[in-house]
Amino acid sequence: MSALHNFLFIAVPYMAVAVFLVGVVYRYRVAPFTVSSLSSQFLETKDLFWGSVPFHVGMIVILILHLAAFLFPQTLLAWNSYPVRLLILEITGFAFGLSFLFGSMALLIRRVTNPRIRAVTTWMDVAVELLLFFQILFGCMIAVGYRWGSSWFASDLSPYLWSLVKLDPHTDALKAMPLMVQAHVVGAFLVVLILPFTRLMHLLVAPFHYLLRPFQLVIWNWDRKAMNDPGSPWNKHKPRNT
Repeated sequence: MSALHNFLFIAVPYMAVAVFLVGVVYRYRVAPFTVSSLSSQFLETKDLFWGSVPFHVGMIVILILHLAAFLFPQTLLAWNSYPVRLLILEITGFAFGLSFLFGSMALLIRRVTNPRIRAVTTWMDVAVELLLFFQILFGCMIAVGYRWGSSWFASDLSPYLWSLVKLDPHTDALKAMPLMVQAHVVGAFLVVLILPFTRLMHLLVAPFHYLLRPFQLVIWNWDRKAMNDPGSPWNKHKPRNT
């Protein structure tokens, strides 16, 4: 049991990070144009919206909350020292977790039931979406069954993760964790492990810089109505914008 425990919570994390780093570098160098979501939006837009928006919004918020508990555990514990703030944080996290779960389920159903989407689906697409779905499901179940996760994550799981970073792993805290929490931890590292080989790679090239880009002003110097009028004479010169 000790050997299995060490494999799951020491060997698997280091192996996942190593494969992730090598896989990302290799894919950027060998096949850079595949580092995208390989969008299928043109195949189906309406159903994609109801899955994609809750999925991405929920994922971003949940990742931020997990990173905050990992990077700033003492700050988070200080925030949670007031019951009202703890309750607000837990409700917020659970709400966005449900959004993440709903979006993941919608995208998975869409991928399985839509014949046009199935035509461009690989086995890795299905594998990563199933893994993500159960990972999110376990997270929501943990939030309900083992409350105040933001506090015990910061106090118990964060030291374990930092011990991995410092190359001095201590897994004692995980031995006392419920089996579902342990499975959730292993699942997170499995997601990291397979990420370089999936469409999730587009997370690393998300155009966040557009949020800070200045507004672009487009001024038309030609009459678009006249150009679209079938009665207008043909002009061989292509209009140019400024």
